[in-house]
Amino acid sequence: MIKHIVSWKIKDFAEGNTKVENLKIMKHLLLNLKEKIPVIKDIEVGINSSNTNESNFDIVLISKFGSLQDLNAYQTHPEHVKVADFVGKIRETRACIDFEI
Repeated sequence: MIKHIVSWKIKDFAEGNTKVENLKIMKHLLLNLKEKIPVIKDIEVGINSSNTNESNFDIVLISKFGSLQDLNAYQTHPEHVKVADFVGKIRETRACIDFEI
């Protein structure tokens, strides 16, 4: 089993939306991938509390896959690519880790 964790800092304004609006859109898009990409075993998305340190990342994705091959299939899946294109336009920075559990 592979755990895939990605954190992003989001721009204050992008694609005609505020950070808060884009965080809600992004969370919705990411969670909907579970229904569209069968290799996703589990998916969770969290938005950082507004009462925490501003150096924290804004949003995190925690997902599980059966294998590295499944993770690679997810990353190249057309539905994931669509979401990644949107995220690329609204993010400042990204951090990722993939590990076996």
